[in-house]
Amino acid sequence: MLAKPFEKAFNDKDWLFEIKWDGYRAIADLSRDEPLFYSRNGISFLSKFDKIAHDFSQQQYQMILDGEIVAYNDQGNPSFQLLQQIGDHPNLALVYQVFDLLWLNGHSTKELPLIQRKELLKEALVETDTIKYCDHFPEKGIAFFEQMKKMELEGMIAKRAGSQYVENYRSTEWLKIKFSNTEEAIICGFTEPRGSRKSFGALILGKYVNQELIYCGHTGTGFNQTSLKELHKRLKKMMIKSSPFNVIPKTNTPVTWVKPELVCEIKYSEITKDGIFRHPVFMGVREDKEPEEVKDQEIQPKKSQTMKAKASSKKAENSEKEKEITLNRHIVKLTNQDKIYFPNDGITKGDVIDYYQSVAEYILPHLKNRPLSLNRFPNGIEEQGFYQKDAGDHIPDWVKTTQVYSESNDKYIDYVYCNDKATLAYLNNLGCIDLNPWNSSLPDLEHPDYLVLDLDPSKKNTFDEVIETALQVNEVLQSIKIKGYCKTSGSTGIHIYIPMAGKYDFDQVKDFAHILMKQVHEKLPEITTLERSLQKRDSSKIYLDYLQNRTGQTLASVYSLRPKQGASVSMPLGWDELKPGLLPTDYTIKNALERIKDKGDLFKPVLGRGIDMIRALEQLQNIE
Repeated sequence: MLAKPFEKAFNDKDWLFEIKWDGYRAIADLSRDEPLFYSRNGISFLSKFDKIAHDFSQQQYQMILDGEIVAYNDQGNPSFQLLQQIGDHPNLALVYQVFDLLWLNGHSTKELPLIQRKELLKEALVETDTIKYCDHFPEKGIAFFEQMKKMELEGMIAKRAGSQYVENYRSTEWLKIKFSNTEEAIICGFTEPRGSRKSFGALILGKYVNQELIYCGHTGTGFNQTSLKELHKRLKKMMIKSSPFNVIPKTNTPVTWVKPELVCEIKYSEITKDGIFRHPVFMGVREDKEPEEVKDQEIQPKKSQTMKAKASSKKAENSEKEKEITLNRHIVKLTNQDKIYFPNDGITKGDVIDYYQSVAEYILPHLKNRPLSLNRFPNGIEEQGFYQKDAGDHIPDWVKTTQVYSESNDKYIDYVYCNDKATLAYLNNLGCIDLNPWNSSLPDLEHPDYLVLDLDPSKKNTFDEVIETALQVNEVLQSIKIKGYCKTSGSTGIHIYIPMAGKYDFDQVKDFAHILMKQVHEKLPEITTLERSLQKRDSSKIYLDYLQNRTGQTLASVYSLRPKQGASVSMPLGWDELKPGLLPTDYTIKNALERIKDKGDLFKPVLGRGIDMIRALEQLQNIE
């Protein structure tokens, strides 16, 4: 839920007032076995803020929390700049200030009044050194605002005590009141430095107005030598030949243009009638914001005579960056085909799209009618990726979606499913390097088509140990006359699939998978574990993961590329191929197609006739 800007503080008995924290907004989803911790745009914070994530294990209830990650300086004040430099400050004081509760022990709380949600939150939350309950001040907003000013904080948030929680909505039920004007802007270029200054002179800023990128000012203040150097290094990787603006702003020194993908926060004195920031000061890069969010429908900048649109050069540039192809009678727009996705291997976005088109006849049967979790890497594997479930409003009308109710979010989610080459190319163009389908398919999403056993090694295990474990799984399956099919994960593990043909529900399949994994663990107790908790798990053992057999769980599809150095492929294998010395990196974008053509689809039986699970359990009982 988002807050609307408001001019001044006020008193009201129906409202409560909170500190406006200067940090990263973050959702903590503690409703599952492994926690999720992510930003508004879906970027995972688990590793970046592992100090906070570590304390999630101390929580006693299943919850979904909303709050802000805040870094504190030596004076005990929140510092957004320090938060940006967390890599340079491993001992930085970090706190997750939790101010809302969206879900508790199986029930959505979003329709409860805010004051009740906060009462529940205060009772349920276990406070630690890094996780705190964000308290509020009722009714007297003016006095609270003055106190915030004395403490040199950013401002305050006013919230109607009876307000419900409405996602992705900038509501008048929540208001933000700030002491200084701060705003997000998109970095679109940088000017040459003057005098003794190094790296660059000023950043050229933009924002979207009526879906068009518009110039809104430039800033050369707010940097130190370190931030200048680091930002310059980052921007050099994003350089483009011509302006991202249709109307090119006039500058005093030459400009190097960059892809309009990086969002920064600035402080400014006012905005002119032309929509230009006055006295903007750079505050930091906003990793948690997408450029599409930086928009202002109300600003209508004047197009001065000195700003001439270079339409012809813009058109020429677009023709190089974009192309349209026709697949399945649909026009698919492909962009930035030369963008490097795998830097060490020189593999581009175009190479990824070409690979999937070349293996489409083999992979599409394994994706057909299956909801997909989109794992997107729009800037390649070395930049931050993010998961996306909801298709959103901007997909082409020919891309197929299905609505699935999500209990954890208490809403319907539009999942994409991929049945043709056109959708495959569209998803790859979004940055989907790997494809992650459900185990079940439409029209019956409650009954999986196959069971999955995921052998997930620790960093201390060798792949030979994973192979040994997989062969032990096969022995257990053979003993009860079941045929399993194995593939490399494309990363570090092995996946073993057993066809179920939608005969059983997820709980039945999961319980059966658990029984099988227990058998394997009994045979290999020295190198395997069934402990699901990372904190309790032996860090030198292979986790026998049977919990992939649940509604909505996904694994990388067979024949899927993986976002790993070397561009490995999740490849099916014959059991006779599982021998010591084999590596998951043996199969890559370069040799996968040749092997697939030679072997055919070894995974085809996974989609065929399912096993008789009752008979298999009887066989198991006879053996015991």
